[in-house]
Amino acid sequence: MKKMGRKSSMAMAVVCVVLASTLTTYASTTYTVGDSIGWQVPTSNSNLYDDWADNKTFVVGDDLLFKFITGEHDVAEVTEPGYDACTNTDTISTDNKGPVKITLKRTGDHYFICTYPGHCPAGQKLKVQVQSETGDTTPGVLSPPRNAASSLVVTISLVFVSISTFVLLC
Repeated sequence: MKKMGRKSSMAMAVVCVVLASTLTTYASTTYTVGDSIGWQVPTSNSNLYDDWADNKTFVVGDDLLFKFITGEHDVAEVTEPGYDACTNTDTISTDNKGPVKITLKRTGDHYFICTYPGHCPAGQKLKVQVQSETGDTTPGVLSPPRNAASSLVVTISLVFVSISTFVLLC
């Protein structure tokens, strides 16, 4: 009889481990702006960065990696009017030491330009639309980054596995 109880405990532990291992953990995605081209003045396509962003879905918690040579470019997050006019009068933040990693912390549109003279008008500018995991793009909505939810899933999984192991050993 004791052997039967041990087998069912073992089966329960296996089921728990399998369930815990199949729980998905989400991590943020890091997008290298411009892919292999990086963050530079486009040479042949002034819409390079718009085209680059068109086929991507950006979510709160994702990172944008701007790869550029320090002293040749910078990246400034600006307001929509600053983006449209290629001016840094409405700058939210500026980073001038490459590479720069920017975490997208809210939904809505984000605007980035290079403030070096002539770079933005030549196409070194990027607009990304950021949504929540549920697809909400309401401007300014903060949603927890995907890795915050994943830490909860991991914690629950570990508790589940620990309880299963305890039951197995008892």
